[in-house]
Amino acid sequence: MSLTPRRGRFLVPLLLLAVWLGVGGILGPFAGRLGEVATNDQAAFLPRSAESTEVVTAQRSFRQEETLPVIVLWTDGADGADGRVEDRQAAAGRALASLTGASGVVGDVSPALLSKDGEALEGVVQLRPDLGERLPETLDRVRAAAERVPGTTVQLAGPAATQADLSDAFAGIDGLLLAVALVTVLVILLLVYRSLLLPFVIIVGAVLALGLACAIVYALADRGVVRVDGQVQGILSILVIGAATDYALLLTARFREELAVHADRFTAARAALRQSWGAIVASAATVALGLLALLISDLTNNRALGPVGAIGVGCAVLSTLTFLPAVLVLLGRAAYWPAAPRPDAGRGVWRRIASLVDRAPRKVWAGSLVALLACAAFAPTLASRGVALDETFVDDAPSVTAQRTLVRHFPGGSGNPTVVLADADRLDRVVDTALATKGVAAAAGVTGNGQPGGTPLVVDGRVRIDVTLASAADSDAAKDTVARLRSALHAVPGANALVGGYTAQQYDTLRTAERDRALIVPVVLAIIFVILTVLLRSLLLPALLVATVALNFFATLGVSALVFEHLLGFGGTDPSVPLYGFVFLVALGVDYNIFLMSRVREEALRHGVRQGVLRGLVGTGGVITSAGVVLAATFAALGVIPLAFLVQIAFIVAFGVLLDTLVVRSLLVPALARDLGAVAWWPGAGAFPTGGERRGVDTD
Repeated sequence: MSLTPRRGRFLVPLLLLAVWLGVGGILGPFAGRLGEVATNDQAAFLPRSAESTEVVTAQRSFRQEETLPVIVLWTDGADGADGRVEDRQAAAGRALASLTGASGVVGDVSPALLSKDGEALEGVVQLRPDLGERLPETLDRVRAAAERVPGTTVQLAGPAATQADLSDAFAGIDGLLLAVALVTVLVILLLVYRSLLLPFVIIVGAVLALGLACAIVYALADRGVVRVDGQVQGILSILVIGAATDYALLLTARFREELAVHADRFTAARAALRQSWGAIVASAATVALGLLALLISDLTNNRALGPVGAIGVGCAVLSTLTFLPAVLVLLGRAAYWPAAPRPDAGRGVWRRIASLVDRAPRKVWAGSLVALLACAAFAPTLASRGVALDETFVDDAPSVTAQRTLVRHFPGGSGNPTVVLADADRLDRVVDTALATKGVAAAAGVTGNGQPGGTPLVVDGRVRIDVTLASAADSDAAKDTVARLRSALHAVPGANALVGGYTAQQYDTLRTAERDRALIVPVVLAIIFVILTVLLRSLLLPALLVATVALNFFATLGVSALVFEHLLGFGGTDPSVPLYGFVFLVALGVDYNIFLMSRVREEALRHGVRQGVLRGLVGTGGVITSAGVVLAATFAALGVIPLAFLVQIAFIVAFGVLLDTLVVRSLLVPALARDLGAVAWWPGAGAFPTGGERRGVDTD
């Protein structure tokens, strides 16, 4: 049977649909398999050029392999009052010794040490750092051995216990996070469109994009090209679902408009695609290039998010511009059933807002500006010095409780020492200098079996010295001690001392994050400015738009500082939180301004600048607000993961997107453009018609 010209027009949409369904069937399962190539070992994400990273590399000459320590604590029964503390200490020592040579255990274990208050015992077991999924069962063996000490309560602290708790926090992230995000988006779309079919089409397009993105990232991570951890994994899912839904809303809204004026679905689809693809591609390029700017970061996890996020955005655009138009053409008006496509659907409120902007633009932008500046005034109060272990998890994790026990009975840095490497002939001077440093509880050279004290192991003329800090290894006080220790040891002549270890890594990460923000922020702003300049063919307006989204970011940080401290009880944020928040908020915030101002320019070329602003605001108000609500709700889904980092990112992006959508894009930007008139489009103002513009909102 031959195809008629009319039937032949359906061939391309059917082929595109078949290709995407094939992609979903073959690659879709990869959306649940990223955990196979993900690592939550924080040592894999150290700053490349930091002193602590140099120590990690140099340490390899002192032992066969790196280790992951777990600190075993015994309490309750270690009470010297009944005379049995010596028996329990001996039993604890035997329990630790029984672990020597066990699967996953590296080298000799430490002896059981009694706390100065006589109420707790402590021992350190070094584990292999590459245990991965076998880490929980290895910790179970350690716990089982420790529980042989009668009359005591056993707790596990230290990096190994923390890593296990992180793995638990990310367990099931694929299914839970995806389900929460998709259900949230679906409910919002059903309310926005009042259509039974279109929301499911948009959701399917987003899921297909996510499947393709995860398959690409899986292949790259499996070959070591990119790194993926639980945080990057979760952000990728949210970013793809949110971006694909945003772009789909823009295209489907334009298709609905065109269906109201074109009887033929193909003509309507071509017109909708022609009018919206530029804004969609420009918006996606802004986000993708903003994320790729993270490649210049010195932090490995920042560099990992850059290409992974850009891949996700690229797949979202591909799905929006191929799968979605194909389905819309095949469905036609049925996509919006039972609602009928109308060009003025839901525009009543936006006509009123446009009238307000038209009547008093200067009052509108001045009021919006004052409100944003008032919020931004609190931005400097957001502390980004890192998050202590007891604030890493939203709910108390076992490792957090154990760390509190450790700090009550032992020096805070016990079992997690600061590592110093120095020339062997300066050992005594280095140890004396370390002990004289404020905040240091103990310091000693490390022997061949990895234990401090005794004759230190000398390798290539270098020795390792373990320094125990008085404060908890993840505290601000410990970081300050590391800074003092480095200053003191670097001044020891001929020692060539390097200071590393967990606390030093945290300190270096903080300093590197500060350097990254100073470097990446202007790069991202420059990228956005160039894209806006090309899209809008103007210099002044892009500068204003960049300034407004930057102001929105600082206003969001100000509100976040108040919420985190007074409502959520966070003492600070991870150093990467402000940078992630900036990249997402500024790039995504510009998205909505691109959607608005590209439509404004289109209308202004036909009706003049004033009517262009008003028509553009009315025409895009509903869809952009819907997109903002969807994106905010999608990022808010990150809050289901009980980690402070992701909860903070979720709030910053969700609140910032809503602030941008409801205030910056709806009031501030249109009012500025209306008040400045053709001047805003300098030097391309001459392209717009002048004269004859009626006052009021003319959108007919």
